[in-house]
Amino acid sequence: MSTGTGDSATPRTGPGPEGPVPILMYHALAHRPAPSVRALSVSPEAFAEQMALLGDRGFTPLTTAALAAVWRGRGRLPERPVLITFDDGYEGVHRYALPVLARHGFAATLFVSTGWLRGPYDGGGAPDTMLDWDQVRQLAAAGVEIGGHSHTHPQLDQLDDRRLGHEAARCREIVAAELGAAPVSFAYPYGYSTRRVRRAVRAAGFDQSLAVGNALARRGQGPYALERVTVRRSTEIGEFARLVDGRSVGRLFAGDRALTKAYAVVRGARRAGLVLGARGPSGN
Repeated sequence: MSTGTGDSATPRTGPGPEGPVPILMYHALAHRPAPSVRALSVSPEAFAEQMALLGDRGFTPLTTAALAAVWRGRGRLPERPVLITFDDGYEGVHRYALPVLARHGFAATLFVSTGWLRGPYDGGGAPDTMLDWDQVRQLAAAGVEIGGHSHTHPQLDQLDDRRLGHEAARCREIVAAELGAAPVSFAYPYGYSTRRVRRAVRAAGFDQSLAVGNALARRGQGPYALERVTVRRSTEIGEFARLVDGRSVGRLFAGDRALTKAYAVVRGARRAGLVLGARGPSGN
């Protein structure tokens, strides 16, 4: 089983470790996804076509833990590194993605929201059909790194310190109990993080974390703020090719990045209001 701690995950050949590296962010794989996740879903056929392109162009997918190990000075990157990541824990990752990954011999990372998965910790509220823990174990046994994605999938930067710590720690605790090894990688729900959130994730025991950013990942971003690019239902194969080749990423996601910056201001103001309300008008 893989939670990303094995030495075999660390590549030992290839060019220097500076990057940049495309980290692909997927969510649901489905023919008929729920309306709320459709825009961020990908059809099984499109996913298969995208993985075939990676294989044809000589890309070597790594786990999140393997990339982080290289950027901490252990090993070297392969010639054309890429990361394939899945957020939340949708059932289609097992049904559709796993056979394709196995066929190509590709590594990947799955970030699970433990309170959304079917089973004893299911708190309700999942937006579509999710994995159960037997399926997660099968994915881990096949070499997919299993990482954390919080317990209930909240906006972590809007939580108080106690709830923030609980979301990260509870997620890690459940994955460790179900898989027999604690996860080492984390992905922020909605991609939102602040310095306080990153500290809490580190304190919970995670060694590295992924944001969104819709930019290529670079070593200089630091292990707790590695950026990813979003793969959507609307992502055509030509656009996908440009993403993994690192061409026009800024232009392709210019609108997304502008919205992200604007919403960061809104979230910061909202959080400030929550803190002020909790302390009372005197600020105590």
